[in-house]
Amino acid sequence: MLESFFKLKEHGTNVRTEVIAGLTTFLTMAYILFVNPTLLSQTGMDHNSVFVATCLAAAIGTLVMALAANYPVGMAPGMGLNAFFTFAVVKTMGYSWEAALGAVFISGCIFLAITILGLRAWLIAGIPHTLRCSITAGIGLFLAIIALSNAGIIVDHPATLVTLGDLHKPAALLTVLGFFIIGVLDALRVRGAILIGILAVTVIGTLLGFNEIKGVFSAPPSIAPTFFKLDLAGALQGGFVAVVLTMVLVEVFDATGTLMGVAKRAGLLREDAPGNPQKRLGRALFADSIAILAGSLLGTSSTTAYVESASGVQAGGRTGLTALVVAVLFVLSLFIAPLATSVPAYATAPALLYVAGVMMRELVEVNWDDVTEAAPAALTALAMPFTYSIANGLAFGFISYSVLKLCTGRGREVHPAAWVISVLFIIKYTFFPG
Repeated sequence: MLESFFKLKEHGTNVRTEVIAGLTTFLTMAYILFVNPTLLSQTGMDHNSVFVATCLAAAIGTLVMALAANYPVGMAPGMGLNAFFTFAVVKTMGYSWEAALGAVFISGCIFLAITILGLRAWLIAGIPHTLRCSITAGIGLFLAIIALSNAGIIVDHPATLVTLGDLHKPAALLTVLGFFIIGVLDALRVRGAILIGILAVTVIGTLLGFNEIKGVFSAPPSIAPTFFKLDLAGALQGGFVAVVLTMVLVEVFDATGTLMGVAKRAGLLREDAPGNPQKRLGRALFADSIAILAGSLLGTSSTTAYVESASGVQAGGRTGLTALVVAVLFVLSLFIAPLATSVPAYATAPALLYVAGVMMRELVEVNWDDVTEAAPAALTALAMPFTYSIANGLAFGFISYSVLKLCTGRGREVHPAAWVISVLFIIKYTFFPG
């Protein structure tokens, strides 16, 4: 049955290889089970419910990817957008988490519509390469300031806004230790380095008396506190234009770039690849659109394809059977809720900080010799942490890019989609400045 459905021989693989690949992918992305509830619970959402929503959203999205596209790609709530959801939309802008979930749902609907209508390629083409790189790096900086703040390594200061915190405190020391554990293990190519780092810091903190393990296994908690709690009416307020636009843009280029990158590495985009390569890619794009909608209904931020899936491809994964294994493991993870609630913020902070460092390497792709490319890229990356908003970073980047190109006689280099996005952000700041 597995052979006929996933066409294993046609892809040059077998069940054993696919299962190992699925386990490898799961281990490299399982850290989201601990990080996502920790972040989203700061909005007032129930931690256990978010944990269940995270497991189910990841399982559903990955299952659709496996069965519809036959792609070896895992899906889960995306890093960056969960921080945007928590710290920008709820804690800074003051919206309720229910309204924020409504915005995720609306962005998912738009995402699905532009995928079905074929507008996704047009929108992707409208995001300049230099901005794509700086957006990724900016989100990394945003995650970094959140991680350092959660660890107490940086604190607020009345004169300088931020300053160095007390490095003698346990949270700061354990965060630094966790960062080194993850970095060393990843450099040694140990699978699941981030997950191991989170669990190691949790255990060490517990042994030192700074944390308490509430258990490991139990029946899955109730999802009722977040299930279908989205507030669509609240998300339709004028101020949510920038929020939804930000979510759509990040979802579009992040998910699409990840899917195409992993598929290319697996050899699934070659003309001689099994099946219809373009049709399968279209189904994969459809799958990640459905995953966003499912996640918003369950009670979590936007779900997206994970670049960590490349680890499974490296281990030999070539078909949806790899993704099916990942989906099953996320379902089984429902039974470790006590462990998830036992993971403190200083244990997830090293993971955020390490992911931030990895994301910032995208800046090497920016053309720093061209000021019309370099200045918008710098503004994009810097505005995200300094204004505590991914949306502001996107806005500064697109507007400055369009203006600099226009005023230097190079307006034709700006894609129509970039003009549309820039105008939308200008309208937002003009009429909805809050």
